[in-house]
Amino acid sequence: MEKEMNFFDLCVACWQAFVRGCKAFGRLLGRMVRLTYHYWWIVLTFCVLAAAAAFYYTRLENRIFKVNAIALLNGPTVQQFEQSYALLRSAMMLPADAPVLPFIAEHQAGDFRTFRVIDCLHDEMPDFVDFKHKIPATDTVNVQMQDRLCLQFKMKYRHLDQLAKVEEALLATLNAEPAMQRSYQTYIANLREEVAFNHSQAQKLDSLTSCYYFYPVSAAQPANYSGNGVNFYGDRRVRLFLDDIYEQHARMQRVDYRLQLASEPIVLENHFAVDPKPVNGRMKMLILFLLFGWVVGCAIAELTDKRKAIAEWLKA
Repeated sequence: MEKEMNFFDLCVACWQAFVRGCKAFGRLLGRMVRLTYHYWWIVLTFCVLAAAAAFYYTRLENRIFKVNAIALLNGPTVQQFEQSYALLRSAMMLPADAPVLPFIAEHQAGDFRTFRVIDCLHDEMPDFVDFKHKIPATDTVNVQMQDRLCLQFKMKYRHLDQLAKVEEALLATLNAEPAMQRSYQTYIANLREEVAFNHSQAQKLDSLTSCYYFYPVSAAQPANYSGNGVNFYGDRRVRLFLDDIYEQHARMQRVDYRLQLASEPIVLENHFAVDPKPVNGRMKMLILFLLFGWVVGCAIAELTDKRKAIAEWLKA
């Protein structure tokens, strides 16, 4: 017969398990401290070896840096691009003629990741990058942009001189995909139609003011009335359409700029920039290696302390 447990009993059981875990960890920590005191030469030896390994691993030529860039998607969706970019994590998943393949195979570039670009001002301009993946897609304040992504991969310091070649090969590989090209062709056709439409609308708005420039109306002439209200003349007629003209020209400039950038399915708004903070920083790696060396030293010291019991167990 199964014993039923209410929520209060579940909380009590979880708390008791947590207390038992803390006590066990405390006893283990105390045991390691005693082993460090009794067999200090063993523990110290492993800590020195760990420190030496940490200094070797964090040499300047072995340091690993992140490089980032903002990509502009001209047609491909964010999900489509993320799937294509994920293939770069393994050289076996790429075509044999991929330009970026040699750099990945020789481990000059690796750990390819993408991060969403956030627009918090709703002005269609990137404001920051969500490196910690904290902003959900349903957030209406901090909106995930659908035409931009942050690209990131890692390189060692001794390979940073090849960054420009890796960038060129990376874009060539992504832009050569048939799916990217199909999305781009559809996008560029619609974008050119939008550019033509915006230019024609700007000309129509400008033609509404041409009567004032070339055929000035006398100020004494009375205003004409229509079903929609008063038709203004002279300087008033120009001012009536100024806001519309400014707004249309601003929209036209944005579309023209977007057409100018849309030379390929994937373009970079800026070149890949190196994050000055290394992934394997010396202080962080030194602490981790020393902690690992201390644990290994305590394990060897425990085996040394129990060597007689171990020998008797083996002989039994």
